[in-house]
Amino acid sequence: MEQKGKHLAVFEGKQIRRHWDEQLEKWYFSVVDIIETLTNSDRPRKYWSDLKVKLQAEGSELSDKIGQLKMQSSDGKFYLTDAADTEVLLRLIQSIPSPNAEPFKLWLAKVGYERLEETADPELAITRALKTYLAKGYSLNWINQRLKSIEIRKDLTDEWEKCGVKEGFEFAILTDEISKAWTGMTTREYKNLKDLKKENLRDNMTNLELILNMLAETATTEISKKEEPIGLDPSRKVAKEGGEIAGNARKQIEKKIGKSVLTSENFGTFKNKTLKDKNG
Repeated sequence: MEQKGKHLAVFEGKQIRRHWDEQLEKWYFSVVDIIETLTNSDRPRKYWSDLKVKLQAEGSELSDKIGQLKMQSSDGKFYLTDAADTEVLLRLIQSIPSPNAEPFKLWLAKVGYERLEETADPELAITRALKTYLAKGYSLNWINQRLKSIEIRKDLTDEWEKCGVKEGFEFAILTDEISKAWTGMTTREYKNLKDLKKENLRDNMTNLELILNMLAETATTEISKKEEPIGLDPSRKVAKEGGEIAGNARKQIEKKIGKSVLTSENFGTFKNKTLKDKNG
């Protein structure tokens, strides 16, 4: 899917309206636009209305996961229209019997197969991640740190689940608590510092930033195991305590080196530096 401005994406020459949710950090796409693109229907709203009835008759809850957002119409005015995030959209595409949907379905089948393989053999996921980062141009030293950070993050989210914290919005709240405690910024503010939107924040951290983030998450996991909080609010207190440990370490390092550990550098900066070093 080709990008075209903030509120439009282009697929196979057709414009698809979209909306960026700053809080959830997700793109939401116009369902009617997607259906028009995939089916070439001259009545995409009617097609979507009929499809919703069919899905409900089959007992599918998919249409319940689709909300409405105000998007600009061809007359320049903004109207409420059905919109879906990427996860819901990809599930919806599977329900559209159109030859144009096949590229999407084939891609989904491939991804699904790889996920099944990785569940059976977790080393495959690590190998694929390693190859992906190498292909993008990351250094081996950075990749080793990043793969370790993935393991640490998984330990933390497993602990949160044991404490009754819900995946998604509540995980995001706790992540923000950790971030604020060790960086002084929310996750969104940290991403803004690095000029990021949809990109993964950890993929754009320096080695030192990654190490301190790992310390914050590891400390949070260990404190949680000891204190055994139940629910979101007690877990927020633990997240703050874990983050503060890394925050204190950051301040000590900054005092010694005379500059901020937190940097606006991102992957693009890393790559440019690597190229300059190679070219002398």
